[in-house]
Amino acid sequence: MNKVKSMEIGKIPNDILKTMILDKIKNTRKEIIVRPAIGEDCGVVDFGQELTVISTDPVTGTDSQIGTIAVHVACNDIAASGAEPVGIMVTLLAPENAAIFDIETIMEQIADTALSLNVDVIGGHTEVTDAVRRFVITITAVGKTTDKKIIKTSGAKPGDDIIITKFAGLEGTAILALDHEKELAAEFGNKVVINAKKLLDQISVVREGMIASKHGGVNAMHDVTEGGVLGAVWEMCDASGCGAEIVKSNIPVLSETDKICGYFNINPLKLISSGCMLISASCGPSLVKRLLSEGIQASIIGKMTEKESRIMLTESGSVIIQPPKSDELYRAKKRF
Repeated sequence: MNKVKSMEIGKIPNDILKTMILDKIKNTRKEIIVRPAIGEDCGVVDFGQELTVISTDPVTGTDSQIGTIAVHVACNDIAASGAEPVGIMVTLLAPENAAIFDIETIMEQIADTALSLNVDVIGGHTEVTDAVRRFVITITAVGKTTDKKIIKTSGAKPGDDIIITKFAGLEGTAILALDHEKELAAEFGNKVVINAKKLLDQISVVREGMIASKHGGVNAMHDVTEGGVLGAVWEMCDASGCGAEIVKSNIPVLSETDKICGYFNINPLKLISSGCMLISASCGPSLVKRLLSEGIQASIIGKMTEKESRIMLTESGSVIIQPPKSDELYRAKKRF
């Protein structure tokens, strides 16, 4: 009898994604100008006058503020392509024990977050099903660009500065604080937990995406989600055929993230980080200056290289950046 190897919770590993899924897709339409690939989160359709950008994402790692997170995650993908998100389609699957109040609360989160981004809810599907044990949301976001310009994850060039906006582990820190509020407050005090939960207000990268897309010299963007900063660096390098050399001490990490990650014994640089944008640009200092002038934290953390090796420099030497595996968020949750 053959034993089936179980898989880790989270995104399917990139090697399996390529051989078992991506390699089986056969595309023939000439209107499709960006197709499925590792690191590319959006498809792009050329309708002649303008480009339509489409992305879809589920949220499964938390029950807290799931509607808010879902809208931001989907719209962040659109913004990372340099496009403006304009509408979302929502699929909400509720477990059998769900209350009407829970569904209403999630829909209020979705509606309020969409409104804050000037994005319309244009359709979807809502269902109670025994196929899920807790709420699952999948959102498909649609965006547009009128100048026929798209920024792809695969556009990075050797010599580019590597920029990150905001702070590593931002989303994961907020999720852990929301899901384990009492436990963390007992360990670190209420102020740390309150500050960590407030990070949820920063998980949109739409503003920095729009600013960077209009700033000359930006060659690639990738919003930092599962796998964290190191996973995003690896995926951008893999998509672009480049290497990277980053400096660990240059990657900004909040004290709240350090404390919470230390408590769960997880790596903040491999923790889901919606709210962070990874940018590869030939104009690093000027773009950082522009983002800072708009009130968006930004830091240069390294450079793209011609060699395909991906290295992080630390105080004790260099570390090879490995392909992303199951996110640290799921490792933290295995304790419970």
